[in-house]
Amino acid sequence: MPLIPEEPQIHESAQGPRVTPASGRTAPTPRPVPGPRPAAPPRPGRPGPVRPMPAQRTPREPVVATPGPSVTAAAPAAAAPQIQLVPASAAGALDAAEEAVDLLLESGRAPGEVLVITTGDPHPWAAHELSFGETAYWAQHDAGDDVFYADASAVGRAASRPVVVVAVNGGTDEAATTALPLALGRAGALLIVCGDPQLINSVLAAGV
Repeated sequence: MPLIPEEPQIHESAQGPRVTPASGRTAPTPRPVPGPRPAAPPRPGRPGPVRPMPAQRTPREPVVATPGPSVTAAAPAAAAPQIQLVPASAAGALDAAEEAVDLLLESGRAPGEVLVITTGDPHPWAAHELSFGETAYWAQHDAGDDVFYADASAVGRAASRPVVVVAVNGGTDEAATTALPLALGRAGALLIVCGDPQLINSVLAAGV
């Protein structure tokens, strides 16, 4: 005879009302509808740092300037032009001067700011322009639109320019000795001398 398992004994208080097969399940007990939650009391805020009130400033008395003796500022002395030496032989001094002019123009110098002086043979440009007469030649100098090339013997007539380049490309030592002081006097900012360093230094040491 098969054994029928016994039903576990559970108290009705824990299991709830038992349901017989004929009557079906009982309706669940309705749960109370929750009402609106009461507003939470405000949290006490943290007291921030209290800044002290700025102290009241005492008004300053107006300062009355006392006139003093007038002082006239002295005019600054004109700065001497810078001197640069480019070592070169007499045969290569003119080429060195041409390279110096190219560098000046590439650095932003205007052509009219440059004067080139030769102590030996004249620059080919000067020889060409002088073939049309000195009037036309010096008219280009006075216009100041381009690099001007002059012989050392004509430096006294040339006007000052910011940069003067001297090519010691021959001639006598006296020609270089005479040309360098004149070239220095015509240079407003820079004097470039291309030639024999020993000859140039001896002239510069003499007071140029």
